[in-house]
Amino acid sequence: MSFERPLAAQLRELWARVDTNEITSDDAMAEQERLLGAYRRIWREALLLEGERDLTHSTLTELARRRNTSDLAAVRRRCENAVQNLKHAWNEQVPTGDAPQVERFYDGTDLFIDELMWWHTLNEDDTPLAYVAALKFAAAHDVKSALDFGSGVGSGGLLFVQNGFDVTLADISSVMLDFCAWRFEQRELSARFIDLKNERLPRESFDFITAMDVFEHLTEPILTIDVLADALTPGGYIFGRFASEIDPERPMHIVQDFAPVFARLGEKGFTEVWRDDWLWGHQAFRKPH
Repeated sequence: MSFERPLAAQLRELWARVDTNEITSDDAMAEQERLLGAYRRIWREALLLEGERDLTHSTLTELARRRNTSDLAAVRRRCENAVQNLKHAWNEQVPTGDAPQVERFYDGTDLFIDELMWWHTLNEDDTPLAYVAALKFAAAHDVKSALDFGSGVGSGGLLFVQNGFDVTLADISSVMLDFCAWRFEQRELSARFIDLKNERLPRESFDFITAMDVFEHLTEPILTIDVLADALTPGGYIFGRFASEIDPERPMHIVQDFAPVFARLGEKGFTEVWRDDWLWGHQAFRKPH
């Protein structure tokens, strides 16, 4: 994959040209759509099942196959209702929000599969394309081994492995990891899967770690920085989004103050080497050599 300037930087400069009347807003919107379209194609090609051309249909087909049903309409309804179903399940099962309750919830529910798979169709927004931004960053920095921490349904892992990276997926949820492994098997792709309840991350084993929309879910975000720092090779990168706001529809976003996370990164010697301050708000931090 050839090096290119980050999409966020390209779009910031594009709209700056509108402000200086070099181009019209219509021209800028058309160019933005072209650039985002290239990202969408990379994402779609990594996730489509063989023989599928539409990501929504492919996703519903994949979920239906997993659940041994042919009723795509029912699968779609379940996906579309997943956010509300997760909210109700969380409120019932995690009344105090302590660590054991949170961990049991993530380990036992399969509702996140519906929610994340539907989100990854891009029907709601383009935020999952931050994984493509991460992919391009990794390619530009000669990354070989990548860990997707809090890997969810494995879409990021699929993207990376299909672009030539040695990939490991790690999560606290056995349900999610089983689903990830099944997705890889369906495509005859290989990766390593780590259940964080039972296995530690290997020390200094990864050049690049993604933590995409993960830290807002963690009961111990500071300890997690230590764990990820130990798993990175010297000079390796953590790429993630470290921001969240209170969202009544997503009560499982339990962390909003990330100052302690940034402070711990600094204490461990990490330096911020990239920031998306235009599109999705992700950052990259580099471990010292």
